Amino acid sequence: MSQNSFLFDKKNYLLFAIGLAFIVLGFILMSGGGSEDPNVYNEELFSARRITWAPLLIVIGFVVEVFAILRRPKS
Repeated sequence: MSQNSFLFDKKNYLLFAIGLAFIVLGFILMSGGGSEDPNVYNEELFSARRITWAPLLIVIGFVVEVFAILRRPKS
């Protein structure tokens, strides 16, 4: 049995990058929507993009990250 010098292979690192991209995109989509004046209500704060899609992308990103960590490289 040969010993690899690296714990992860190229595909693991690619999955890490994809998961990180999903997480960053989710946080970017979640940002904004506030109002300059605290007495003014801005309905954009509760848009489907911020309430549904952004958290879903973040969760998908974390699932991809866990999969990238647990995936075994082929020997």
